[in-house]
Amino acid sequence: MQNLHEKYVEKKHSIEQRLQEFREVFSRDDNEIFAELAFCICTPQSRARNAWNAVEKMKANGILYNGSAEGMLKWMAGVRFNNNKSRHIYEVREKLKENSKIRIKDKINASDILATREWLVQNIKGYGYKEASHFLRNIGFGENIAILDRHILKHLVDHGVINEVPKSITPKMYKEIEQKLIGFSKQVNIPPAHLDLLWWSEEAGEIFK
Repeated sequence: MQNLHEKYVEKKHSIEQRLQEFREVFSRDDNEIFAELAFCICTPQSRARNAWNAVEKMKANGILYNGSAEGMLKWMAGVRFNNNKSRHIYEVREKLKENSKIRIKDKINASDILATREWLVQNIKGYGYKEASHFLRNIGFGENIAILDRHILKHLVDHGVINEVPKSITPKMYKEIEQKLIGFSKQVNIPPAHLDLLWWSEEAGEIFK
């Protein structure tokens, strides 16, 4: 356990800086929030850097906000399952448009993030609890939710929080493991969002998103 705290102390300042940057995202316009939503559609089974590079390119040329699914596809070469993901981004964008403008910020209930996460899972194609939690964290609402990807699950096994990395996770199982992670975070006095970035950085070599 001491080793965990040593690693945390070493990276705590950078983690706090990154989380502050996430909190600042929500002050931006709906298009910027949608870019984060699209990023979290792209990330499953893909490198985060590749996913964000694709989103950044589509932002720069406007395709993310006005292009077709086919138009997006050619900018997503580094993203796995890009055919499905480009279609999901397009369909979600059109669903969120009101009077030709993307409206996503008013769907975020800052006073009930768990309810917001449920709404995202039910309404955003390509989102499960992991992706919805990732999106909420990246726009500043990740303090008490967990992003249970394989890296985090592996660390939970290493620290004896769960017995094994499950082959698949049902919604019920996700919430149960999430509560175990939150309980562990209280035990070691490291907030869940800090644990996530600490463990993720150990796997990826950087504190990214």
